[in-house]
Amino acid sequence: MKNHKPRLAVDMDEVIADANAHHAAWYVETYGYRWSADDIESNSLRKLVAPEHDQAMEELLHQGDVFGVYDVMPGSQAALSKLMEKFDVFITTAAMEYPASCAPKFAWLQKHFPFIPALNIVFCGDKSILAADFLIDDNVRHFARFQGKGILFSAPHNLTVDYPHRVANWEEAVALLGN
Repeated sequence: MKNHKPRLAVDMDEVIADANAHHAAWYVETYGYRWSADDIESNSLRKLVAPEHDQAMEELLHQGDVFGVYDVMPGSQAALSKLMEKFDVFITTAAMEYPASCAPKFAWLQKHFPFIPALNIVFCGDKSILAADFLIDDNVRHFARFQGKGILFSAPHNLTVDYPHRVANWEEAVALLGN
């Protein structure tokens, strides 16, 4: 029997896709907000906008197309390519929160991460179903029932969350995973 590599599950939004930067630009363009870099880097955008503007973003997210236009997180392509030498890498996104996001997310992944096999892309809801050794995610709620080791990828909305395994960027992620 063939030896299998350990499995690495990787979230999409705010881990390999820069949703926050796109959303911030949308709020500025649509509603005229002006924030400092520190405001954006240390706060959830939801805390910085009026409730009705947050609701407008939710409606945009439910339409789904926005998920296909995010920029790639710096270093994520090279890091995942390198990590594939040691791990079976799966992209695991909680797409069921926004079902219309599935097609745009898949197209985005094929464009920016063509080296990830299509069969290694998992659209799910509850990530506890994942059978992986590691999960890199920006939301600690996905680690609650996950059987492997969760690694929190820093994002503006989680900077005050205390979690023992955290990385600030892809360079740190590769170092933590021993590559």
